[in-house]
Amino acid sequence: MATTCKNCPLRTQPVFMGMSTEDVARMQRFKSGELSVEPGTHILNEGSNTPQLFTALSGMGVRYKTLPDGRKQVINLIFPGDFIGLQAGVLGEMSHSVEATTEMTLCVFDRSSFYEWFSANPTRAFDLTWLAATEEHFLGEALLTLGQRSAIGALAWAMVRLFARGEGTGLVRNGAMPLPFRQQDIADSLGLSLVHTNKTLARLRERDLLSWSDGILRIYDKPALMEIAQMDTAKAPRRPLI
Repeated sequence: MATTCKNCPLRTQPVFMGMSTEDVARMQRFKSGELSVEPGTHILNEGSNTPQLFTALSGMGVRYKTLPDGRKQVINLIFPGDFIGLQAGVLGEMSHSVEATTEMTLCVFDRSSFYEWFSANPTRAFDLTWLAATEEHFLGEALLTLGQRSAIGALAWAMVRLFARGEGTGLVRNGAMPLPFRQQDIADSLGLSLVHTNKTLARLRERDLLSWSDGILRIYDKPALMEIAQMDTAKAPRRPLI
């Protein structure tokens, strides 16, 4: 049975902004159903003109570009609460693909209703603008700071930020969260080589700052990681939920 917007488990998570009763009712009218997909499912394909838009209700995935030689370049990681397909909704075509990394449940919205819903809900339209401004790259605008960080600083920053997103979306349990991605995915997102990423993660493990194995991330010394990353705060910014 589909989850109603009123009872959406994501709405209670601290990373998401509050919604008025009217906004929840409007979202329910916009939502057309739910879709469950298996790991490896292509949710959206680069160049496609999809009739549907999605929000990740549960599970995790990746956004990626396909290079001319057929290789995949990961550009972002998908967490619960992320809106998927905004490019197709606005531009009419996806410039990247979206693939499920784990089992995922997706809230489904009809693209045909997108502009009507957008024009009738100016507050939510602003929320979509916010998402468009921040979700194109790995963890949004914070990627802009990576050019000033070393590899170890960039990885420390990424792991703290990912863990903060996990805390904000209810994924962290007993100091651990699922992070079911490949090292290559993280390396791609940060513009690092796989070899460099592997060696740098090993340095962080050797210093007992974190561990990431079997798809589980544990942070042992967040203040030390934040110092390496030159971060002022580890708290994930509050974000709209579509």
